[in-house]
Amino acid sequence: MQGTVKRVDLAYNSFLKGLRKFPRFKSIRDYSGWTYPSTSGWKVNSNGKHGTLVLNDLKIQIRMRGKAKHWGKPTTLTVVYKPRLNQWFASITVKVDVPEPKYGSESDLNYESVVAYDLGTQTAITTFDGSEFNEIKNQRFIRALEPLLKTAGKDKRRKRAPNRKQRVKPSSRWKKANKRESQIKRKIGNQRKDWQHKVTSDLSSRYDIGVTEKLNTKGMTRKAKKGSKRKNQKVGLNKSILDVGFGSLNKMLSYKIELKGGIVLHLPTKQLKPSQRCPKCGKIHKHWANLSNRYHVCDQCGFRLSRDKTSAMVMYNAALGNQPGYGNDLDKRGFPSSTSKTSKHTGSMKQLGKMKRQKSRSSDGSAETPSLYRAG
Repeated sequence: MQGTVKRVDLAYNSFLKGLRKFPRFKSIRDYSGWTYPSTSGWKVNSNGKHGTLVLNDLKIQIRMRGKAKHWGKPTTLTVVYKPRLNQWFASITVKVDVPEPKYGSESDLNYESVVAYDLGTQTAITTFDGSEFNEIKNQRFIRALEPLLKTAGKDKRRKRAPNRKQRVKPSSRWKKANKRESQIKRKIGNQRKDWQHKVTSDLSSRYDIGVTEKLNTKGMTRKAKKGSKRKNQKVGLNKSILDVGFGSLNKMLSYKIELKGGIVLHLPTKQLKPSQRCPKCGKIHKHWANLSNRYHVCDQCGFRLSRDKTSAMVMYNAALGNQPGYGNDLDKRGFPSSTSKTSKHTGSMKQLGKMKRQKSRSSDGSAETPSLYRAG
């Protein structure tokens, strides 16, 4: 009980400081284990990367795999059994001093390496750093395991599914089929997350400034309207966008570049129109917006380049203020300025929460962050 109260307090304090999202409710079914409220009874032999965990009362030694983002002094340990995964997990709470990123003159970065990246479905990421283009292939994780996923879903539909309204319990065969389907989906998610971390870590280590466009992933993956003749095409497009993970890719790359003191610029898509604008003369071609148009040819200056490379080049020029037909003021280039049009939520709970998080960050530089290791 004492360990549970501490974790709840830690979760809400981290949320108010802006370090984590709002705490989620966790059912008792997902919490079968025990907690060591102090450092007695267990010991960690690690410097933040791999290591071993020793439980003195059980006289066992568990190998730890993984690397913690921050490491410090271990304070509490929670051992939990996940029945859905049929595995044991050890969660170690570590007290660390979170270093604040340094910007501008205080930073060691020279802010000369700039990269503009465009996200797509055929090519996952297309980058341009002013001298050369680089295309990162779309791995298509869903399509690789789609036959197995369809087979598992078909088997599950043949079993007796649960129905709460009619008070029908699921059959044991349905539970087994649902577990097989969940394992395949979990494998797809883990593969995508691992690939995203590797790609974003590589880009953030080589560049100090990242440039991209503001994407509304929720709106892009919205269902087709009723009566639409292209319903199947929209379903396929949504699946491809979610398979790449536009939102998570942007978040990962942003926080990794900013963590080392870099800057990420999000250009306004509706004003810039990177997929319709010519990077050489600045003319806007409305027919370029069609997704079937994969190669752009400007009828005014004769510029020729593929769609994704053109978008990355336009964003790179716009961030440096060299894009013809587009302004070079700070607001349009993605930099916040005193004349920027920002909405003010005067007296709202949103503004109050933001002020509290900023105040807590400035007053307290230390926090406790849990590091989750897989036991076994």
